[in-house]
Amino acid sequence: MQEGASDSREGVREVVRQKYGAAAKIVLEARGKGSCCETCGCADPMTQGLYSADEVANIPADALYASLGCGNPTALAALNPGDVVLDLGSGGGIDVLIAAKRVGPTGFVYGLDMTDEMLALAERNRAQAGIENVKFLKGQIEEIPLPDNAVDVIISNCVINLSTDKDAVLREAFRVLKPGGRFAVSDVVWNRPVPAEVRRNVELWAGCVAGALPEAEYLSKLAAAGFVNATITPTRVYTAEDAAALLGGDCCGQEDVQTAPFIAADAIMSAFIRAEKPAV
Repeated sequence: MQEGASDSREGVREVVRQKYGAAAKIVLEARGKGSCCETCGCADPMTQGLYSADEVANIPADALYASLGCGNPTALAALNPGDVVLDLGSGGGIDVLIAAKRVGPTGFVYGLDMTDEMLALAERNRAQAGIENVKFLKGQIEEIPLPDNAVDVIISNCVINLSTDKDAVLREAFRVLKPGGRFAVSDVVWNRPVPAEVRRNVELWAGCVAGALPEAEYLSKLAAAGFVNATITPTRVYTAEDAAALLGGDCCGQEDVQTAPFIAADAIMSAFIRAEKPAV
């Protein structure tokens, strides 16, 4: 890899780390006052209304406040009792804790995150919920700290788009899945080519926009990693008003409102991405 490319990737990673670390710090220091967006008044259309009251029953409110996802992979992944699950980019732990309840005491859930503040918040939420079949790991989704063939299901909530090396993420996901294992993630996907103005704006990587893949490219990368039976199902297509809200809120890291016109209606969608590791 060229030195410039490595520096660029680390720059994007640091922007993401700072943004999500700041979000976790707000919840850690202002417990019970709401999420980063609720605290300072912006409204992120990607993160709103993802979980039902039944799903978050007995889940600490701080886990919900720190949720910065774009979907609800635990509701769509068909988790079974006894499954071993890995959440890539587990944040404050909401999807890990919900998944732990679904897989039951015979199952287990790992949460992987690179941000110290998010890991601290997630562990606090786990302890408060009294859930034991969970372990949070520090690391990067491009280098998963688990052995080969370790998990039955991989979930993720609007995190893979943040990586600058998605091929590595998908190769690692394939490696740690057991034969016959399932890849079941929520992510942001482009319906058409990404404008250069968006690609050049590093800040927008932390807002789940610039780093998103076009649908066909996502499917191609899954196939290249070895996955089969890959599908992408839209869960929400964003309007022009949504795009303006995504890029206009100064508390959530998107300050370049000038980029909003490049994201017209129906250009971005949240989607549920499914694929399988062959059983043999």
